[in-house]
Amino acid sequence: MSGSAPDPTDARHVSLRSGVYADSVKLMQVSKAVGGRDGVTAVLVAMATPLNLELAAGMGLSPDAGAKPDQLLIALRAVDEAELAAAITAVDAALTAREERGSADAIPPRTVGFALGEQQETPLAIISVPGPYAVAEAMDAVAAGRSVLVFSDGVPVEHEIALKRAAHEAGVLVMGPDCGTAIVSGVALGFANVVRPGPVGLVAASGTGAQQVSCLLDMAGVGVSHVLGVGGRDLSAAVGGLATLDALRMLDGDAATERVLLVSKPPAPEVAEQVAGTAAELGTPFSSAALSAASPDLTASVEALLQEMGVDVPTWPTRAGADRAVPAGAVLKGFYSGGTLADEAMLVAAPALGDVRSNTPLRPELDLGADFGATGHVVVDFGDDALTVGRAHPMIDPTLRLEAIAGLAAGGEPAVLLLDVVLGYGADPDPAAALVPAVRDLPFPVVVALVGTEGDPQGWSRQADALAAAGVHVFASNSAATRYAIDLIGASK
Repeated sequence: MSGSAPDPTDARHVSLRSGVYADSVKLMQVSKAVGGRDGVTAVLVAMATPLNLELAAGMGLSPDAGAKPDQLLIALRAVDEAELAAAITAVDAALTAREERGSADAIPPRTVGFALGEQQETPLAIISVPGPYAVAEAMDAVAAGRSVLVFSDGVPVEHEIALKRAAHEAGVLVMGPDCGTAIVSGVALGFANVVRPGPVGLVAASGTGAQQVSCLLDMAGVGVSHVLGVGGRDLSAAVGGLATLDALRMLDGDAATERVLLVSKPPAPEVAEQVAGTAAELGTPFSSAALSAASPDLTASVEALLQEMGVDVPTWPTRAGADRAVPAGAVLKGFYSGGTLADEAMLVAAPALGDVRSNTPLRPELDLGADFGATGHVVVDFGDDALTVGRAHPMIDPTLRLEAIAGLAAGGEPAVLLLDVVLGYGADPDPAAALVPAVRDLPFPVVVALVGTEGDPQGWSRQADALAAAGVHVFASNSAATRYAIDLIGASK
């Protein structure tokens, strides 16, 4: 999506198409590609949800009344009719592009159940449809005896519980909902990183937490057998760890897994106790990297695991940025794309800085709401479900975070800016290119936790060098980046 102030002299196109669906990631990619064409001044290709209709209205491209969420909205503005026609053609070409199916006359399956019936060798189904509809497709896969990765967010919790109970009865695993990262038998799914194969199996109620852990293991020369994402709500009191318990047992029976590590945001205490009981019954050595006030550091958990395995703990890579003066009275501003990394930053920072407000706070009374420009210590998770409705995840589309950085610079509050940049499949192919112009001339220090590996498409060192050249302090460890930012703030007192 791109946009600018409406110009009454330009050429515009707004249409709605029925019977057409593509997931939000693909639609964002179409919008981004067409928006990059010369002569195109605004583009929004998205499902006609209320939020997307509101976005279109803000661009001066509202469709006729009666739009429905299951219709595809195509809204374009260009400098003239010729450029508009070319842009419409480009949208059509991007939407109709499909991978070759082996026969030009093949009829694509209309349901997950039908597709799995045709492909008996397929062991795993991936579901990426609007959240309210995901359970029906996932149940088809479970009924067909397949494990499921549910990429969709916005799935009602009662649907999640029913789906995971059905999967348990069927002897398969549900990863998700809102599972953005997984590696199954060496195959990376979602936002996973390029990491070496090895003996550590991860069960992760956390996407970016799993990425941080698997990337640090890779940097230490240790690989993973599987990364089984179970969804961020799995260890909540409501869901009760249904998928986590199944995933632990599956890894325990896997010949390639010699160690099991649990990675998660702070779990519900009663669920953590149940998981510990199941873990004690495993034949495979188990460790926990579940975040809490008592264990707030994913890097420390990785280091402890390496020591248990008899592997030397490396010096985690860093890059030094510009020696910018820390303003007197500086506060922490953490603008994150990863929810677990944001939680870790708050858990590490709170003992040193006191209360940290957030849209995903550690305590309810610290809820920031939507006031991202609030003064004081603030950590914002731009990947929270409430901020990704109708738009791509900030690891793909950094627009909201870039706007927040601009607002911080304009507001004049003394600060140290703490960010994460997460590499890997599916993420922005060059995140430094978008971030550098936003942070290069800021009058205060910028610290980045760069999560990734050298094998990632973006390349850890290439991104780190580009960020450091713009004056950014870069760390491979999020907890180390957070502590560095805290030390800078302490030095300003």
